[in-house]
Amino acid sequence: MSSAPPRPYLLIGDSIGLRLARHTLTLIALAVLLAPLADLAVLTRDPWAELGRIAKGLALPDIGAVEDPFTAIGLTIGVALWGTAAGVILGFPLALVFSRSRLVRAGCAFVRAIHELFWALLFLQVFGLSAVTALAALAIPYAGIFAKVYAEIFEQIPDAARNALPQGVGRLSRFAYTVLPLALGQLAAYTRYRFECGLRASVLLGFVGLPTLGFQLETAFREGRYAEAGALLWLFYLLIASLPLWAHRRMLPLLALGSIFLLGPWPDIDAGLVTRFVTQDIWPRALLEGDASGLAAWFQAIPELLPAIGNTLLLGLLGSVGALLVALILWPLASRHFGTVASRLAGTGLLIFLRSTPELLLAFVFLLLLGPSLLPAWIALALHNGALIAFLVARHADNLRPGMPSASASGRLAYELLPRVYPAMLALLYYRAEVILRETALLGMLGIATLGYVIDDYFQTLMFDVAFFLLLVTAGLNIVVDALARRLRPSEPPMDDPCLR
Repeated sequence: MSSAPPRPYLLIGDSIGLRLARHTLTLIALAVLLAPLADLAVLTRDPWAELGRIAKGLALPDIGAVEDPFTAIGLTIGVALWGTAAGVILGFPLALVFSRSRLVRAGCAFVRAIHELFWALLFLQVFGLSAVTALAALAIPYAGIFAKVYAEIFEQIPDAARNALPQGVGRLSRFAYTVLPLALGQLAAYTRYRFECGLRASVLLGFVGLPTLGFQLETAFREGRYAEAGALLWLFYLLIASLPLWAHRRMLPLLALGSIFLLGPWPDIDAGLVTRFVTQDIWPRALLEGDASGLAAWFQAIPELLPAIGNTLLLGLLGSVGALLVALILWPLASRHFGTVASRLAGTGLLIFLRSTPELLLAFVFLLLLGPSLLPAWIALALHNGALIAFLVARHADNLRPGMPSASASGRLAYELLPRVYPAMLALLYYRAEVILRETALLGMLGIATLGYVIDDYFQTLMFDVAFFLLLVTAGLNIVVDALARRLRPSEPPMDDPCLR
């Protein structure tokens, strides 16, 4: 008597759909089991009243209360533009040797694993609140990102283009005359996207005191001046929405020349101070002196880090699962296969609003509403990354043609479109996993008990050796999570987008 065939509703089988279902349910079950370990309490008395005041500020912004907004906007653009340009200048040569040098790959992985704000905290100790700090904080991690992405773009160029030239042509000439012209469009598209990321990062640099738009935003929110904060937020969204208009390539030289005057005054750089900071201050004295017992005592003197590391990893897991659930709920709102023109416009607007608002800013607002627990950070990570994934999935779904046009909307979603877009959605989530963990550590700067909180505290107390060691720990965690995500994500995602990188 033959055994009964596997029953799909028990998730037994080897089909792609069943494997993805088991994969997803395992991820959700892990988050549910570990969620009780997270501090998700609401620690404010009346969050709804505070939410009402914030909503009123957004609905009735007071642009007149904003002090010198155009200077802040110009400085934000200048930092993003010159920081991105410096990242391209540093990253492009590294991209040429990226695939052939393990040392270059490791170095790029390290510098891009540390968030721009952590780099800003590091450079702040040497260059102070200056444009040098802001530009270096963007240029260093962006160089690692550009090296990796540009190298991937070069590798996608067919070998036939290189082989078209006669024998004896040098490697550099082959690259200049065949690979570079074919890759130029993709390089330009990714550089434009990274400049948009630079605008958001430039705003966030205001949270460490640099006078960009984020400094005024953080101050207005913290002091409860929500009408002013609303005006600043609308200015930021207008800046992002109008990017194709003012960031045209013909305008960039004018913007670059105009913004350079806003970046000053430039600090007097003491080479001896910089050398001392790099060679002495950020390293344990026992390490420099070769004192093994002293180094062991230095390690023992560092407070217990396991809770901060545990909170960072746990919040990264919860944020990733939350982003997946948010994406599952929101992507149909912006897809042409569902709803009306008005509802799709509203859904697309919601996704653009959430994906354009940096996690740190979202977490800061929810922190005001809910108090200093992991809950504001979880909500911020889930909304921002979930909206980004939903936006890309909706755009991918719009290119699909339903095979059952007469089916109901729910049937079309459950039986046709979702099975076709879900592998890409899960791949997108794993592409974002390293970014989510990087943002998770960063959110500690708001007082949330992740690694960023401990790092910021050691910078504040001028214990640079411990702070730098913790930055190394943070980078190591990000590299490990990125490697794990590459192993787990579905292969060959059916779409490619700069946001994946």
